[in-house]
Amino acid sequence: MSELSGKKCAPCEGGVAPLTRGQAETLARQLSPQWVLSAEGPFLRREFKFADFYRTMSFVNALAHIANLEDHHPDLEIGYNYCRVQYTTHAINGLSENDFICAAKIDRIPLS
Repeated sequence: MSELSGKKCAPCEGGVAPLTRGQAETLARQLSPQWVLSAEGPFLRREFKFADFYRTMSFVNALAHIANLEDHHPDLEIGYNYCRVQYTTHAINGLSENDFICAAKIDRIPLS
């Protein structure tokens, strides 16, 4: 278990600075290497592939459960056999530790 996956998201209503690129890169090293820091904006992204719609939706439901428990929700793009996940903290228009905490928890969802 990564240090991040053991943490709980803190409420973020704005008023704090977003992470710098260097801080985000440091936190990203604790995640699966499939997570990508976007070059065009403050986003953390990953695409998941599945054998079929049932497995895709099972994953999405597990992800939604984590998002609701943490009260930190990603943007999702879902299709028959894929789910694209994108995190950013809208209240600060950038990345926060919450984005990385949730990504680390998603990394723990079994994919098979």
